Amino acid sequence: MSIHLVIIDALNLIRRVHSAQPDPQDIPRTIETTSRTLRRIISEAQPTHIIAVFDHHLQDRGWRAEILPTYKQNRKPMPEPLLHGLDDIQQAWWQLGIDSLLSEGDEADDLVATLAVKVAQHNEKVTIISTDKGYCQLLSPTLQIRDYFQNRWLDAPFIAAEFGVKPEQLADYWGLTGISSSQVPGIAGVGPKAAKEILTQFESIEQAYQSPDLAEKYRKKFDQHIEMARICKQVASLKTDIELGFNLQDIRFQAPS
Repeated sequence: MSIHLVIIDALNLIRRVHSAQPDPQDIPRTIETTSRTLRRIISEAQPTHIIAVFDHHLQDRGWRAEILPTYKQNRKPMPEPLLHGLDDIQQAWWQLGIDSLLSEGDEADDLVATLAVKVAQHNEKVTIISTDKGYCQLLSPTLQIRDYFQNRWLDAPFIAAEFGVKPEQLADYWGLTGISSSQVPGIAGVGPKAAKEILTQFESIEQAYQSPDLAEKYRKKFDQHIEMARICKQVASLKTDIELGFNLQDIRFQAPS
């Protein structure tokens, strides 16, 4: 039997639903709306396996903050009502047949990436449900990303139109431009247009840095900030080698009777 694994970027979905609710205290409505959304996703995707991956709300900013102290330094805390409602949300999802995986030490993004790549490398189909474009660096013939809220696929043509680079160059792209929402600086003075130009000519930051053909207008910036660019690329990259502690059989989808 062919496999279709659906991975829900849980807090990405929950936060978007919750922020659209007229009353932020109304967690039952958030539960109802997220559950309805997931039923729709299941109906459309027809998964054989499914899991929702959560960041642990008590963990710090993880290994990325260790190598880049500014990483997500100013991120807003989760609203208190939502924080206290997470257990009820997970229970409601469990009743839909969706198990939860809670990160401990690693960010949920890395858990999602590890599981997705592990399954896709066996030529099985994987769909990540998220609006987070960071996952697009994982794209492959059997791995796709669905932005449910915009009703679109975050695929290679989307990345080309949005950033002007290939999916496998995204970590290099963000190593150059930075990610302002996560306080990742990149190379000062290198914006999206310059990053696109550089990564059209060269495959990576390292190749550009090592090449005598790097344009003079970028050479000084690279010489001054190459170490920061390398760190920012590492921060933007997703880990795919985390020990998960379960197998695919454990997350086989069974519709509630």
